[in-house]
Amino acid sequence: MQRQTTIANAKTVERKWYVVDATDLPLGRLASEVAKYLTGKNKVIYTPNVDCGDYIIVVNADKVALSGDAENKKVYYNASGWARGIRSRTSGVMKREFPVEMIERAVHGMLPKGRLGRKMEGKLFVYAGADHKHQAQNPEVLTLKF
Repeated sequence: MQRQTTIANAKTVERKWYVVDATDLPLGRLASEVAKYLTGKNKVIYTPNVDCGDYIIVVNADKVALSGDAENKKVYYNASGWARGIRSRTSGVMKREFPVEMIERAVHGMLPKGRLGRKMEGKLFVYAGADHKHQAQNPEVLTLKF
């Protein structure tokens, strides 16, 4: 009897919708768990060169937790490419004014770079408040354990 390796392709992948409440969850741990579900590494049919991941909705992004003194010490940079075109913002400012971007950047850093990673990023939906517009997809509540 031969063993057979199952290799997923885009037609055989079944995707689910999940909702994650980010209230009081550490940013890095939340991002790594979300990245695991976006890539599909939680499934037995995981194939590295195929997008096997699920759709993730993150709500209450403005209530995410930052450990230690990260609110003052961690800095996010944007460079325009022009001379003196660098902008820096601390995590405290990002959490108050741009909580969606903060979570998206954290998850982006944990996804593969390139065409496949950008496709996976498209399945992430982050909202600052408790409401989201994906009720029609009947998302399951995902409880992260860490």
